[in-house]
Amino acid sequence: MGIWQRASSIVKAKTNSALNKVEDPRQTLDLSYEQQLDNLTKVRRAVADVATARKRLELQGEQLKAQADKLAGQAKTALEQGNEPLAREALTRREALATQMSDLESQHTQVQEQEDKLTATAQKLQTEVEAFRTKKETIKASYTAAEATTHIAEAISGISTSAGDAGAAMQRAQDKVAEMQARSGALDELLASGKLTDLTGSTDDIQAQLDAAGGSSNVEAQLAALKAQVSSAPTGEITTGTEPGA
Repeated sequence: MGIWQRASSIVKAKTNSALNKVEDPRQTLDLSYEQQLDNLTKVRRAVADVATARKRLELQGEQLKAQADKLAGQAKTALEQGNEPLAREALTRREALATQMSDLESQHTQVQEQEDKLTATAQKLQTEVEAFRTKKETIKASYTAAEATTHIAEAISGISTSAGDAGAAMQRAQDKVAEMQARSGALDELLASGKLTDLTGSTDDIQAQLDAAGGSSNVEAQLAALKAQVSSAPTGEITTGTEPGA
C-alpha cells in the first residue's frame, strides 16, 4: 500500500464518529508520518548495506587482480630462468584467480543493480514523505482552524443560552415584584376601608362596633336630657344639667 493510500485510509477512519471520540486526527497523521520516516530510514540503511557489500566486492576484486598480476610476473620470471614447470604452475593459479574474478565481477554487477534500485526507491520514498509531510501539516492546520471555530460557536451558543436564562429569570423577578406590589396595594385598601382588621391596633372589629354603639347611646341620653330642660325651663334659661359624657 502506498503512502497516499495509507493517508486516504487514515482520513476515512477519521470520519467514523466512534473513532473521533477517542482519536485526534492530528496525532494520527503525525504517527503515520513517523512511520514513513522509519520506512525511509530502513531503505536508506539497506542502501548503505548494499553499498558496503559492493565496496567489499570491489576490494576483493582489486586483491585478486593484484595476485593475478603477481602470478603473471612470476610466470615470466620462471621462464626467464628456464623453469617452465614453475611458470606453468604460476599461470595455472592465475587462471584460477581469473575464474574467481569473473564470478566476483558477476556478483558485483548484481549488487550494483540492487544498490541502484534501492537508491531510486529511497529517492522516490523521500519525495513521497516530503509531500506527505506538507499535506499533513495542511490538514492539521485546517482541522485546528475548524476545531477553533467549533469551540467559538459552542461558546457563543452557551452565552446565548445563559443570556436567555438570565432574561427569563429577570422577567420572573419583575413579575414577582409586580405581584407583591399589587398585593401590598390591595391590603392597604382593605385596611383603609375597615374590611380587614388592622393587627397593629388595640381592638378588634367587634369591639370597634360595641364602642361605636356605646357612643351613640350616650349622645341619645344627652339629647333626651336637653329636650326635658327645654320643655320645662323658661325661654333663655336653658342650661345643661350634665357635662357631655357624664
